[in-house]
Amino acid sequence: MSTPAAEERDPGLQPERTRLAWRRTTLSGTVCAVLAVKTALHGGPSASGVVACALACMLWLGFLLLAHRRIRALAAADAPSAIAPRHATAAVLCTVAMAACGAALVF
Repeated sequence: MSTPAAEERDPGLQPERTRLAWRRTTLSGTVCAVLAVKTALHGGPSASGVVACALACMLWLGFLLLAHRRIRALAAADAPSAIAPRHATAAVLCTVAMAACGAALVF
């Protein structure tokens, strides 16, 4: 038998944790973009390195916009709506493509 206290849930905790997770992920993407620039310019810039670096930075900006939009949505409402599937897909694609750019810079 559940108690009334166990059934009550603070709706403010989950959006706060999700918002913090988006911020951490954005910070990780920022570190990756900075490392991509450093790697591309190390030992003199090459054409392929600069292209991969520019692409990684554009992907980072795209992810930053998606994350900022989601963070604002989480902060604005008491009960935020679920993320749209197209936004979730775009965030995943930005992340995977940024990883591919980073791998291209390393090899």
